[in-house]
Amino acid sequence: MFLICCCLFIKTITSLAQESPIPYDVLPLQSLNEFQPTSTNWQLVGDIFYDLNGGKSKITNGTGVLLNSLQKGENQAIMSTFEHGDIELELDFMMPKGSNSGIYLQGRYEVQLFDSWAEQDPKYSDAGAIYQRWDENRGDGREGYEGHPPLVNVSRAPGLWQSLRIVFRAPRFDSQGKKVSNAKFLSVYQNDVLVQKNIEVTGPTQAAFFEDEKALGPLVIQGDHGGVAIRDIKYKTYGAETVTLTDMKLSYYDSIKTINDFAKAPPKGEMDIDVLAHLAPATRNEFSGTIEGTLTVPSDGEYFFNLNLAWVPDDTPPGVINGAGKFFIDEKEVVYVDGVTGKANGSTQLTAGVHKIKLNYFKTFGHWYAPSNDITLTVEGNGVAQTALNVPMRADDPVGQIAVKVTDKTVMQRGFVMQHGEKRTHTVAVGEPGGANYAIDLSRGELLNVWRGDFVETTPMWYGRGETQLMLPLGNVIEFGGKPTIAALPNKDSVWPDEITGFEYTEYEVLKNGNPVILYKMPGVNIRESFETRDSGKKLGHSLEVTAEDQNAQLYCLVAQASKIEKLPNGLYAIDDKSYYIEFEKKTSPMVRTTSDGSQELILPVKLNGNAGKVSYSIVW
Repeated sequence: MFLICCCLFIKTITSLAQESPIPYDVLPLQSLNEFQPTSTNWQLVGDIFYDLNGGKSKITNGTGVLLNSLQKGENQAIMSTFEHGDIELELDFMMPKGSNSGIYLQGRYEVQLFDSWAEQDPKYSDAGAIYQRWDENRGDGREGYEGHPPLVNVSRAPGLWQSLRIVFRAPRFDSQGKKVSNAKFLSVYQNDVLVQKNIEVTGPTQAAFFEDEKALGPLVIQGDHGGVAIRDIKYKTYGAETVTLTDMKLSYYDSIKTINDFAKAPPKGEMDIDVLAHLAPATRNEFSGTIEGTLTVPSDGEYFFNLNLAWVPDDTPPGVINGAGKFFIDEKEVVYVDGVTGKANGSTQLTAGVHKIKLNYFKTFGHWYAPSNDITLTVEGNGVAQTALNVPMRADDPVGQIAVKVTDKTVMQRGFVMQHGEKRTHTVAVGEPGGANYAIDLSRGELLNVWRGDFVETTPMWYGRGETQLMLPLGNVIEFGGKPTIAALPNKDSVWPDEITGFEYTEYEVLKNGNPVILYKMPGVNIRESFETRDSGKKLGHSLEVTAEDQNAQLYCLVAQASKIEKLPNGLYAIDDKSYYIEFEKKTSPMVRTTSDGSQELILPVKLNGNAGKVSYSIVW
């Protein structure tokens, strides 16, 4: 068992959300036909360059990007032709330096878009915020209220693409048109980081396009405050009707060891239940049951179900499966959790009305690294938002989040880090004052990622037995390619190695300000790597000093790997479709080369003076 657990430590034990098969509606942005008529400040372009420092922008002709450029004349908002109630909205946006815009759900409730790059104290006016309401009758200085700053500022630099995902529930009205519940932002994610959760708005926010409230309204993008570029707009709209699960009965058993045992085992007892949980008498680590009930769906169509048995780890060794489950609708198997992982999904066509469900599940022993006994069943359909059915009430975890904070000095934390789905076990995370954070794989000499926001959560390391040893970045993570930073190549066109034979980490020094200086060696070469924040934390400087035994060694630094690398008019290099920038010192001559798989690499030669050389650049995001 000890060996099995050790093997598990090397694998991923994190939970991954299931992708929904329900398609999004897409605004193709091939014309402005998807929008109501507006002023000429709005146009479609193929691409846009915004200078990091506020210089001139540059437009590439084409379609696919909706662009607002302030004109000397009228600058109106742009409104969709479709109207929505409940909606799940996704889009990418880009801000020029100092700009201000906003997305209005139903034309009434604003999620703020702003150039909030590296803002240390975000307010209701910063990107990712729910903008304030306004009432002049409240008195001087009190007119604004109910503004909600983002939970954390994860805004990227001007000219970089950022993502936004909003799940919005529209206000509800009775048959006489009286509002019975307020609008609510169930969640807002900026750059894949949760910045708003369960924010109720009692009415339209300041400068809304409609002062009343209704069940439906258009999507509106502000157009009179500043420039903004929008692309990849997609959405799902939902009605107010939901799927319900009622009349549940639990039958519980003894001696269920496999999912097929339910066909021949008589139940030990029965009980009525109203939540999806094993409520019958049983030990915590051994139980089994069948839950039957009535599922009511509001309309004909395909419904997608996801079943998660939390006591089954996401990575189970062969021969130690400790549970499984099967979910049936009208005696048809829809989802099978096989016990190798704890979750699975499936879909089926259902008619409007009632259907009989059955859920068989069992647990035979307890994994100390998967202690929860929760059963989660979610459903989604066309026009029906994803819903977890009959969830039991749980007390908050008394531990809460265990996080490492950064104040006025650099902080280092050793632990394990996930990189492209692989657990890296010889890593150190570094948090810099100003919010620039990064992680390094010491065993391979690789800069793994950078992120802006808070530093790291260490709950998986320190709570209980700290089974996964993972430290979780608390911000917008940009992952790098995961290859060695320095390599000796026969020539500039040689394939970059995945690893270097004989590479060795030796030690690191800690400077007075807390910054690490890391020492490595590989055959014939010693490396000294250091980092520093620049421009009040907006940039992360990366420097490597090398000493080579052979003065003629051809050494190179791999600065970036991406699907697309382009040199911008201001001299910066935009990486991975403008996800981040690389800034080089003057008189530096990097190379962009294309690999055999079609991706690109940004390579910097290490010029030796005698047997010593140095390269330096900044990561800007």
